[in-house]
Amino acid sequence: MLIDNNPKLDFDDVLIRPKRSELGSRKDVDLVRDFRFLHSERHYTGVPILAANMDTIATFEMADTLREHQLGTALHKHYSIEELKEYFEKVEEEHTKLNRRGDGKDTVFYSMGILDRDKEKLTEFLEQKFSWDLPYLCVDVANGYSERFANVIEELREAYPDTTIMAGNVVTAEMTEQLILSGADIVKVGIGPGSVCTTRKMTGVGYPQLSAIIECADAAHGLGGLICADGGCKVPGDVAKAFGAGADFVMLGGMLAGHAQCGGQIVGDKMEFYGMASESAMIRHSGEVANYRAAEGKTVWVDYKGPVSGTVREVLGGLRSACTYTGARRLKDLSKCTTFIQVNRQLNTVYGD
Repeated sequence: MLIDNNPKLDFDDVLIRPKRSELGSRKDVDLVRDFRFLHSERHYTGVPILAANMDTIATFEMADTLREHQLGTALHKHYSIEELKEYFEKVEEEHTKLNRRGDGKDTVFYSMGILDRDKEKLTEFLEQKFSWDLPYLCVDVANGYSERFANVIEELREAYPDTTIMAGNVVTAEMTEQLILSGADIVKVGIGPGSVCTTRKMTGVGYPQLSAIIECADAAHGLGGLICADGGCKVPGDVAKAFGAGADFVMLGGMLAGHAQCGGQIVGDKMEFYGMASESAMIRHSGEVANYRAAEGKTVWVDYKGPVSGTVREVLGGLRSACTYTGARRLKDLSKCTTFIQVNRQLNTVYGD
């Protein structure tokens, strides 16, 4: 047994210190990032915010709307092959009309797990013989620390050398490095910070999200890889803190819940939102909670908020404002311009609530 006494911080533990700025207006801030991915060597241009691969969030409708704002989506993995085929054919047709490929404006990830049936489904999907290689792949498991997970990433990299692979979730530098060396272009960072995730309560396992981002970004960037901060953002200021801490991409779940483009049930003025390890999700997709496991997510009912574009504008507006406060003319510069101030925090705060 070991105890790490070094301070570890979450979003609520810090504020960003303002600095002198020559920016005259929020409209002068450029939120678009340009990346060339380490392994796939594909080029990306866009605002690096993604809808999380949850079936109440990452729908086709959400992807279409976010694309209009140059944001991306990691589609949930429970769509059928026929549904995915129809959707990606539509995206391919749009690509052809606009003569662009791999562009951030069209950043839609195919999502999968690491079971044999997940790999078989991917193979069957790609047998549809599209005229393009699969551009973006999200390989998602709750616990990215298994040897099997790293082995699957190696297999997928060998099978799909031109595909940009995002893999996770992990929260430490060592495993971030392992996944990048195994073939991941982007490592997804976060265990337990999501608003409908109860992993920290059920298992006692986790890592404060801000520190996880800082440490994993440092490890990834040293190898030429990237990270995606997944979970814990409750307000636009948290998104700014994630980018300030070194995240290359930020994934949103709860902040996008309750909108017209989401997949949850609507009852009155409330909309369903649940974690993908919740009882609701397991019953919906597997028919039951397996007798060897417990649910590590919960179901909540959030206010119905109408179209998601209004929330997107709030997030992007808050992010531009954070850049003006710190003197960052580009989102790319925000981490260089960020100084975090540690603040007092209520002692009774419970991670995961």
